[in-house]
Amino acid sequence: MAMLKKVNRMLSILIILMVLVLLYSKLYSKAHQPEKHSELTDSRVPNQTVASALETDSDIPVLICAAEDRLGAAMATINSVYSNTRASVLFYIVTLRDAIKLTRQYIKRTKLKHIKYKILEFNPMVLRGKVKPDSSRPDLLHPLNFVRFYLPLLAISNHKRIIYLDDDIIVQGDIQELYRIKLQPGHAAAFASDCDLPDTHEMVRSVGLQTFYMGFLDYRKQAVQKLGINPNDCSFNPGVFVADIDEWKKQKITMQLEKWMSENFKENLYSSAMAGGVATPPILIVFHNKYTTIDPKWHVRHLGWSPDTHYPHSVLQEAKLLHWNGRYKPWDYPCVHADFWEKWFIPDPSGKFVLVRPET
Repeated sequence: MAMLKKVNRMLSILIILMVLVLLYSKLYSKAHQPEKHSELTDSRVPNQTVASALETDSDIPVLICAAEDRLGAAMATINSVYSNTRASVLFYIVTLRDAIKLTRQYIKRTKLKHIKYKILEFNPMVLRGKVKPDSSRPDLLHPLNFVRFYLPLLAISNHKRIIYLDDDIIVQGDIQELYRIKLQPGHAAAFASDCDLPDTHEMVRSVGLQTFYMGFLDYRKQAVQKLGINPNDCSFNPGVFVADIDEWKKQKITMQLEKWMSENFKENLYSSAMAGGVATPPILIVFHNKYTTIDPKWHVRHLGWSPDTHYPHSVLQEAKLLHWNGRYKPWDYPCVHADFWEKWFIPDPSGKFVLVRPET
């Protein structure tokens, strides 16, 4: 009898330990999960079931981040994509928990109610110990700037490739063309090279923006020197890219990006650079000489680097994608070429996102 009681006591202890381990595992997983699926909506295609309308092999998946204070920007990007294609586009809208309700309302109360979309919540806990404050450009440290690092971990169904777009973008071409780009064997993504925009080089020089790796990495640091990357190599902009998800997983791109985030956290390899903040340099390092080049017309950028330097009108009209990267956004003032952006802007039904314009 004594032996039986002893065995029962040991079994009870083992059961309690197993329960504690399972609880810890669940809590740890939740804390480090970068996002979770939040909402589904039905398609613009009538008379289809929700399930069949939401996820089809013919969908073009486009991922856009929607920060609470920039919801109107993300909605303008979505509107421009949706309005300029006949393809079925599935928008993955990534935001933080506090902005989920506002994002849902913005869509349901405007003309965007017909789009096909999913709202995904990003958990910023995944960035703990990898990003430190930088007072020079706090906007570049927003957790959503790092969503693109974690593509395979997002609830993006089983798409083999996906398009990522920043929220300060207007798409004037048919998104199908960008989606169908042929990636070279072994390449996990396609970007636009900073050396492929001859029409913008004068503007770039006039505002001091670097188009080479020396503008993003601190070559005084030994860890950067050991990379063997020529400081005069052309950089590229990660605000627009097409990703091959299978290749991304195969090459463990997310793990590589996190490594360089952690290295910078310890050694400050690039947080004081002129451009890109701390989100761009890891991508430049990991994808150096390992990406397919996008047609320059699919990423005409630097519109936000100066409030008074203008592109030729013909360049803007022929561009298939316009990007206001930089400090001077088209919903703010001062800015340039706001008319190209404002035609796609949809007023916020809640009244929280408003355009800043000079008084007349």
